[in-house]
Amino acid sequence: MKHLKIKLLTIALTAVAISSMGQTLNKMNWLNEPQQWEIKDGKTLVMDVPAKTDFWRISHYGFTVDDGPFYYATYGGEFEVKAKISGNYVTTFDQAGLMLRIDHENWIKTGIEYVDGKQNISTVVTHRTSDWSVIQLTDAPKSIWIKAVRRLDAVEIFFSHDDKEYTMIRTCWLQDNCPVMVGLMGACPDGKGFTATFEEFKVTPLADQRRLEWAKRQQSK
Repeated sequence: MKHLKIKLLTIALTAVAISSMGQTLNKMNWLNEPQQWEIKDGKTLVMDVPAKTDFWRISHYGFTVDDGPFYYATYGGEFEVKAKISGNYVTTFDQAGLMLRIDHENWIKTGIEYVDGKQNISTVVTHRTSDWSVIQLTDAPKSIWIKAVRRLDAVEIFFSHDDKEYTMIRTCWLQDNCPVMVGLMGACPDGKGFTATFEEFKVTPLADQRRLEWAKRQQSK
């Protein structure tokens, strides 16, 4: 019993220690690397999102594209990811945000999408085919925070204007027990390109929910 309590305490302390560490952008990978991008102080990514790029599979439009820029690292298990997103959105469907990706048929992108002159909180969930949900913002904030939490086989998605009060906008399925590419994406399906800025990117590993539940059952015996 004593050893089990020590193990649980170690898991909790490890999660706190990891969450307090700064996230560096210097050792991540590109899918569809754009021609122009820059990392400032290891913590801010500025990219010129190329024209005529997007992520979408089949539904409604009948085509598949997978050529938007995506800057990522790979994580297993459960985690929370968030980032501050800014962009000089110009053309309808200009996008910047987070992406969680298993492969080209299974991914989630969420962030700002510019539609008919308005900023929207947008989420596309893809499992072979894509769907799309949007919430139109009443204002045009300079920046927005996007957060996604992966727990078991689900991802919860949130947004915030101040990184303090978050509103949940969606819960969706994502296969568990497999690695996930996690990072920052942009897309510009119809425009001539725009500049997106990503700050405060942070991935915080979470203690595995099944392991914690198992430990609680053992403790009660």
